Amino acid sequence: MTVKEKLASLNLSLPPVSGPFGAYVPARRVGNLIYVAGQLPMKDGKLMATGQVPSRTSLEDARDAARQCVVNAIAAVQMIAPDAVDSIAGVVRVGAFVSSDTSFTEQPKVADAASELLTQIFGDAGKHARAAVGVNTLPRDASVEIEVIFEAKG
Repeated sequence: MTVKEKLASLNLSLPPVSGPFGAYVPARRVGNLIYVAGQLPMKDGKLMATGQVPSRTSLEDARDAARQCVVNAIAAVQMIAPDAVDSIAGVVRVGAFVSSDTSFTEQPKVADAASELLTQIFGDAGKHARAAVGVNTLPRDASVEIEVIFEAKG
């Protein structure tokens, strides 16, 4: 099953890529690695979740936002070449940044939503190394930002 077919089986589709919101590219392949810039939880042109977790965005809404960031990261891979998404062999690393209240320490629970979706999509090849970091603010007041390094086939 291709990546796009797997996404369809999960009732997910790849959106148009939002951004970049600066002087960078959404994704870049170097050798057999595809580096995806940090993705915000953009859906239908709007941020799904804004502000700090949990005072302005609930933990569950932040988890939903993290899942959308993953979908957006896969969509960013399309910017490399039309067939680039189906060249993804697996996931190497995920960086999860959560805009957090000073006492919030459950960033890994937000990041787990992204990790779990990657494993659903890629199976064992979706298992990866990860960092889950709390920050005081993110671009555009997003609640979550996810960056991914994928491994490409051949």
